Amino acid sequence: MTLRTKFILFAVLIHGILLALSWFVLQQNKFLFLGMELLIIVSAYVTFQLYRSFFKPLQLIRSGIESIRDKDFSTKFMAVGQKDLDELVNVYNRMIDQLRHERVAQAEKHFLLDKLIQASPAGIILLGFDNQVESINPAAERFLGQPAALLTGKHVSQLPNVWARELKDLNTGQSVTFRINGTWTYRCHRAHFLDRGFQHYFILIEELTEAILQNERQAYEKVIRVMSHEVNNTTGAINSILGSLGFYTSQLQPDDREDFAHVLQVATDRNTNLSRFMANFAEVVRLPQPKKVPTDVHTLLRSLHRLLQPELQRRNIHLQWDLAKESLIVSLDAQQLEQVLLNIFKNAMEAIGAEGQITVSTSTAPPQLSITDSGGGIPAEVQANLFTPFYTTKANGQGIGLTMVRDILVNHGFTFSLGSGNATHTTFSIRF
Repeated sequence: MTLRTKFILFAVLIHGILLALSWFVLQQNKFLFLGMELLIIVSAYVTFQLYRSFFKPLQLIRSGIESIRDKDFSTKFMAVGQKDLDELVNVYNRMIDQLRHERVAQAEKHFLLDKLIQASPAGIILLGFDNQVESINPAAERFLGQPAALLTGKHVSQLPNVWARELKDLNTGQSVTFRINGTWTYRCHRAHFLDRGFQHYFILIEELTEAILQNERQAYEKVIRVMSHEVNNTTGAINSILGSLGFYTSQLQPDDREDFAHVLQVATDRNTNLSRFMANFAEVVRLPQPKKVPTDVHTLLRSLHRLLQPELQRRNIHLQWDLAKESLIVSLDAQQLEQVLLNIFKNAMEAIGAEGQITVSTSTAPPQLSITDSGGGIPAEVQANLFTPFYTTKANGQGIGLTMVRDILVNHGFTFSLGSGNATHTTFSIRF
């Protein structure tokens, strides 16, 4: 039973008793009865005024509670001229103003935080209590290579490949650094924050690739410069001496002249090859920044096909085309990308040897190029070092081809991967 009901019942009971007493007074004295009736009327009026005084503040409080429950902080009450009630109105209005200001400030902070998360170059994965992905920002989408729609709701162990292996057992407060496809290096840190009294977990992803490559490039740049200087000075002096020795050929016996000239030529050729070898390393160091212009990748591929056609025919390698129907227009440096594609095709042909197939496929959504060869898979221990400078599995390799490919694609901001889906095929993919 509410307080209002109790008050009304109490008032009705009191006035009922007064009416009953007035009935008995009527039997005794009519003038006293009139006085009794007047008393009842005055009592009813006073009771009504007390009812309004008592329950109007309660009605005000009830309206305020409903507004707060509905999170409507715009409703305010006006003063009514009653001191006690006006004090209650002032307290309520100040409280509503404070709640409204706090809600606006909180909304602004959340809006700013959301914008920072979306614009952050670091990847952020927000996790639920059971390690389910609740949300993911654009940087993390780019790192993982999948859109948020596919990743949201998945368990950490269901993330793509290396990500799942590295992150599923990562504890709060711990960090892990790993490399993908031998090039892309990431450091992931798991932490938590409190929101409305509940702990929420997140994984912060920082890409270290550019910094590591920069340090790596600076290191071998110094080495190559020193080596080039010493080698060029040495080979230049040796070639000069060998050239001078050539003048003595005519002074030798006729039977010895051919052998002497041949030895001088071999030594000169070896010096020339050594100089060319160092020049190739220097080209990697002096790689310029790309001059990007809109380019049709399909046109570039067909141009390279004409260049490679004789070698493909000689090796009896079939080039299979699976190009998108629409033109694949990408902003890039055509000359540098041509170097990349030539290196990829060259490696594919060398892996096949003879009698095989190279498949070239493209797509426009997302813009991507894939080159698959039938030259066999890549062993796991080799794949981890494919893009390491000076690493090679070829007998006469220099280990700079894929290093140059890596640097050109990284300078363009393109992501790429080189791997084997099975033991018979290897695919190089470039995501523009």
